[in-house]
Amino acid sequence: MGAEGFFERVDAGRFLATEYTRGPWDPGSQHAGPPAALLGRAVEERAGAREDMRIARITYEILRPVPIGPLEITTSVLRAGRGTEVVEAALAPQGAAPVMLARALRIRVAEESVPGVAPGPQLPPPGEVGAAPFFPVPWETGYHSAMEARFTEGAFLELGPGTCWMRMKVPLIAGEEVKPLDRVLIAADSGNGISSVMDFGRFVFVNGDLTVHLHRHPVGEWACVEARTSVDPAGIGLADARLHDEKGPIGRSAQSLFVAPR
Repeated sequence: MGAEGFFERVDAGRFLATEYTRGPWDPGSQHAGPPAALLGRAVEERAGAREDMRIARITYEILRPVPIGPLEITTSVLRAGRGTEVVEAALAPQGAAPVMLARALRIRVAEESVPGVAPGPQLPPPGEVGAAPFFPVPWETGYHSAMEARFTEGAFLELGPGTCWMRMKVPLIAGEEVKPLDRVLIAADSGNGISSVMDFGRFVFVNGDLTVHLHRHPVGEWACVEARTSVDPAGIGLADARLHDEKGPIGRSAQSLFVAPR
């Protein structure tokens, strides 16, 4: 795939989405993973950001489909304190209203300041499992072709809970270093696909939000989403997931789902 990325940087707050951001639902709209990672990057790297804080929770509101094209990001600090701060970031097509909002809680950190607690058992590493096919979509290039997926439980084409290691094949921003947070946020929005309980050809199960909690900063190239989905007959679903890196659990994610026949 070369050195291209999910986005190309125009300047400090403007980006051009590439076709690698394309999601499974519409050829002109992005998978929410890449813009989620871009907003997370903006929160952490905004001007004046404190280096002794990191994201503990970030919640995204997906107001409408995110188009593939020119985009702008703005950030603002809603609350600043000694130990915590709340930062909001908005993603919008140039000259238009926001299509996605992120509100992040950042907490002050100090290495070895409190006793650690064992994180729990590790999952089988990604090197022990093979690559998995994606849902059948009628376009060759998109999020599905820019991410590597390896299941230790379930599959995209198998209904029920799933556990999937994911790795980026291209950087978030072309020509820029991939950050550990990028790897987790770009994968976390895949929980509903990893644990789909509805036939992709007959139903939509798209999320209108995403919340990610992180108790530990991720490390390594791989992020794992251990997900399960519940659906009410009225058409509301929840995809709930434990997040891991190769050292063990790092947090959780949740998505509220709109479920309906195609």
